[in-house]
Amino acid sequence: MTKFRPCIDLHDGKVKQIVGGSLEGGGAVRENFVSDRPAGYFAQRYREDGLEGGHVIMLGPGNESAAREALAAYPGGLQIGGGITADNAQAWLEAGASHVIVTSYLFDRAGRLQRELLERLVGALGKERLVLDLSCRALPGGGWSVAMDRWKTLTELEVTPATLDALAGSCAEFLVHAADVEGKCGGIDADLVATLGGWSGIPITYAGGARSIEDLEAVERLSGGSVDLTIGSALDLFGGTLVEYEACVAFNLRGS
Repeated sequence: MTKFRPCIDLHDGKVKQIVGGSLEGGGAVRENFVSDRPAGYFAQRYREDGLEGGHVIMLGPGNESAAREALAAYPGGLQIGGGITADNAQAWLEAGASHVIVTSYLFDRAGRLQRELLERLVGALGKERLVLDLSCRALPGGGWSVAMDRWKTLTELEVTPATLDALAGSCAEFLVHAADVEGKCGGIDADLVATLGGWSGIPITYAGGARSIEDLEAVERLSGGSVDLTIGSALDLFGGTLVEYEACVAFNLRGS
């Protein structure tokens, strides 16, 4: 059964919603929303509303203090990603994260997956505390390639059922942002959601482009209920006008 999963995106120490693709250039990041509330406010809200499996993403440096505040407000209730390595992962778990989320650390500068680094993480933490971020960008000829370094650099790893099969034994979950539509409120990448839903394995959370409560229903339909959805810029909690946060909370309570 598809669930709404919350998020806290951090940039320059503040809770923001940004257009994902704008991280790739040297110009100004395009911001949809900048909160005057601290990260801990959102974490406490998620905790009070019983939302589980959300993620805190540190987009660049200067976000560590805000991230720690969020984790302290909801210990065991949030995952943490952004700059995670084998050297600091345990410290983030001790700070209250339920899982650490890893992408760029696992690739070399040419975008080649370094399996020995993944094995090192699994050996240090156990796969049950590890989420692999397979956030991706669409390829001209079709399909998607995992993007690293704040979605700026394409890697050799494509998002396919074979890739999911190969990596599922090394993590507890997958997180997949569709970077091309992230923050644009133009609709989900339905083909990507269907591809993820067509694979049967560990939990997957998709993020990118969601603009209505109906998108939760669409993700459930396209994935057979096996993929969860994160909604960001469209959410009224983040200054959006298209999706009510309370409606997302109610969606998760169906049948309970």
